[in-house]
Amino acid sequence: MKKDFVKILLNDIKVELSEEFDRNFERKAFFERKWKPRRNEGKGSLMLQTGKLRRSLRGRVTGNNSVTWTSSEPYANIHNQGGTITVSAKMKRFFWAKYYELGGKIKYKKKGGMSKASIRVSKEAEFYRALALKKVGSKIIMPQRQFIGDHPRVKECVKECSDALLKEFLNDIKKEFK
Repeated sequence: MKKDFVKILLNDIKVELSEEFDRNFERKAFFERKWKPRRNEGKGSLMLQTGKLRRSLRGRVTGNNSVTWTSSEPYANIHNQGGTITVSAKMKRFFWAKYYELGGKIKYKKKGGMSKASIRVSKEAEFYRALALKKVGSKIIMPQRQFIGDHPRVKECVKECSDALLKEFLNDIKKEFK
């Protein structure tokens, strides 16, 4: 009975907190603490250009007494914790490749101006150009945009889950003894 209780409780906590952590992407905040905005607008919403990071989060009951979340995306930790990235020669090559790729997508109107889509592509291309011009060894500062971790709301969810399950178990025990 005790093992079942703990197993069910951990699974309930995993489901509830997975939903809460997923909602952080919709809120663009870690519960009520808003994420730092982007410096320049790109395509898509902040932290949701492709949704790959959001979909990669997996909760798992480990052992007999804990729940952990992991991500298959290598950049998940730097987004969640924040930090600095050192520019390498390989990164510079990638930035130049993106710049040239995006530069080829620019279309001009008959009157000579750029289309709205091309203006956006042009801004994105300039962003990659600026990154490509950074010196090898220079730092890119990544602000913390936490989406998973400890928070008073997490403790609240754990308490709500345990209270609800305890109430359910006590009701089942009462029914057995009647």
